[in-house]
Amino acid sequence: MNRITGLLLLLFVAGCASVPKSNIVPSPAKSTSAASATIAKKGGGYYLDDGPDAHPPDNLDAVPDAVPKIEPLKHNANKPYVALGKTYVPETEIGPYEETGLASWYGRRFKGKSTSSGEKYDMYAMTAAHPTLPIPSYARVTSLTTGKSVIVRINDRGPFHSRRIIDLSYTAAHKLGIVQGGSGMVKVSSITPAEISSGRDLDANSSGIFLQLGSFNSHENAEKLLAEAATRLDKGSAALVILNQSERYRVALGPYADETSASEAAREIQRRMNLTPVRIVRN
Repeated sequence: MNRITGLLLLLFVAGCASVPKSNIVPSPAKSTSAASATIAKKGGGYYLDDGPDAHPPDNLDAVPDAVPKIEPLKHNANKPYVALGKTYVPETEIGPYEETGLASWYGRRFKGKSTSSGEKYDMYAMTAAHPTLPIPSYARVTSLTTGKSVIVRINDRGPFHSRRIIDLSYTAAHKLGIVQGGSGMVKVSSITPAEISSGRDLDANSSGIFLQLGSFNSHENAEKLLAEAATRLDKGSAALVILNQSERYRVALGPYADETSASEAAREIQRRMNLTPVRIVRN
């Protein structure tokens, strides 16, 4: 094989979110090979035969971010592996992580195929592929160009390209404003279990002024509203929390120390969510 042919073959597979099983020892994924794909020439992070569906869903900006929760790690997805001649050693514990680099995205070519977690790839879910972050885990991705930020669930391996640090789902890339260019500079920060459990579920003794957005019998439904609110609101110094009382789960913003800040936040909720919050005062 001459050098040019070797380089062309490398370009065929260098940016994909999943690699052929023959390139991984042991294989962290069940994904179908993307070795035949050709990288887009015009600044793109995806392939010429990849991209969005012909008719993507409307209002993708309203898709809620992934809701971080503490999940057991998948042993097989976090074993050391080799891709394109390079050895990767995934983290086996979720800890602090922050990196700045190029993000790309993958779309319809991988839709419905198995990710490294064993789940089917959904290009309209808030997920991402990362070479070494634990599977599953959560990360905040911030565009250094648009300033927009999203939370994604890491459930796949890749990208295997020297300049890229994360492969986003189509929706995550859309919400960050990097779909058209195919890639963009981002900061990736892990969300640790301590951060997930700290300050979100509060008991009945919590004090302060809260603005309730909804009340549910199911904690899962409360989490869904919390995710939507996290996407649509600029929370400022207050946190989105779930107040637990008498088997009810109340999604609220707070606590606020004074009436002025609570009133300003209530106006923002009305404007951004078309929702009038219920004011709760706990002493």
